[in-house]
Amino acid sequence: MVKPQIALGAVPEHRPDTTPGHEAPIRLEAQAPCSPYRRYLFVRTILTVVARSFSRIRVEGSHNLPPGPSILCFTHQSWADPFYVFAAMPKTPRMYFFGPEQEEMRRGTRNRLMRWSGAVIPYRPGKRGLVAATRKAVSVLRAGSPVAIAGEGRIHSGEGVVLPLRDGPAYLALMAGVPLVPVAINGTGWLGFRRAVRIRVGAPIGHPSAGTRPTEAAMRNLTSEAQAALELLVQGFPDRPKPGIIGRLITELFNDWPGGARPAVPSSARDLEHVGPGSGS
Repeated sequence: MVKPQIALGAVPEHRPDTTPGHEAPIRLEAQAPCSPYRRYLFVRTILTVVARSFSRIRVEGSHNLPPGPSILCFTHQSWADPFYVFAAMPKTPRMYFFGPEQEEMRRGTRNRLMRWSGAVIPYRPGKRGLVAATRKAVSVLRAGSPVAIAGEGRIHSGEGVVLPLRDGPAYLALMAGVPLVPVAINGTGWLGFRRAVRIRVGAPIGHPSAGTRPTEAAMRNLTSEAQAALELLVQGFPDRPKPGIIGRLITELFNDWPGGARPAVPSSARDLEHVGPGSGS
């Protein structure tokens, strides 16, 4: 359902996001209109059933989820990761995904399904509409809903790898005054029928007061804490061999790899620095 561009994690530039007539908020409402809870619940249920039927899901640390709203900063190896986020999280409250980065949500079966579900807060390529999307994300957080975001900004290969996080998750958490919860997803690098997928939920990080624009230092510190937490959470899960042809086809079905091909697993910190947080996923 969700293309890997979901939740790029970019911090919006503080410049006007609207034209006369407030075009950006109006466009966002057209791209991601409010939808009845029953639609959201229907899509969520279907995706959860698909994930749990295809994989053996093991959730660890669910007691770390705070009772109120939070930023769920998850690691990102596959287009299917949001399926597993749905499968691991409580049914209530309603959860949103920050993204995807799409020009037009009313085109394409997957985009239309995401739009119909009301579970996404999209923006356009080149960060157009990002300020309006950020405002909506902060609004739903303050209303009590968690927002999930792939903080690395792109998919990657390697079960023990966490790419350098972007500032987006920290910005949203600080802006809304909610904790950031690290969520490590392992086992989606190669999807095979009934293979194990592990979701580890880390302890919430920070719970600052909302209402002021986050400082660079605050975002940097929170991002650094989240990076360290995720790097610990992904440990102990080995890279898997490629599955059969069906598993390989499913794995790469919607993966949009930078350069057009799956990259090698980074073997050193230097390789990670070379990869860096990308602009696409």
